[in-house]
Amino acid sequence: MAKYNTIDFDPAAPVAYVTLRNEATNAEWLDVPMQIDLGADVTLIPKTTVDKLGLAIISDIRYELMGFDGTVSFAQAVELTLLCCRRTFRGRYLLVEQNMGILGRDILNLMPLVFDGPRLEWFEYRRR
Repeated sequence: MAKYNTIDFDPAAPVAYVTLRNEATNAEWLDVPMQIDLGADVTLIPKTTVDKLGLAIISDIRYELMGFDGTVSFAQAVELTLLCCRRTFRGRYLLVEQNMGILGRDILNLMPLVFDGPRLEWFEYRRR
């Protein structure tokens, strides 16, 4: 079970610590904090991964993002591997200018997760 983050969020929020990998070089960045956000359509990766992992930004495409408050911004993308909850996800992910990424429904809809708000914990559901 993973504890909700009570330091960066008030009220507390579920955060996963994932591994990001550059498949071309096998460079990895461990324990990247990613807020679990069921309201986010897509996963957003901290832009600092580009330098740390030696990733190439996909330069010919920019994606339009709309925040919950209606503000519009544009994001670049990279291709990488994301490891979370013993699962591997390979694909194109958008970059965000913040230290903590966001796990969106493009990944969350593929994992059975349980959120225990009163205990401020979350975990991956496993059938017995």
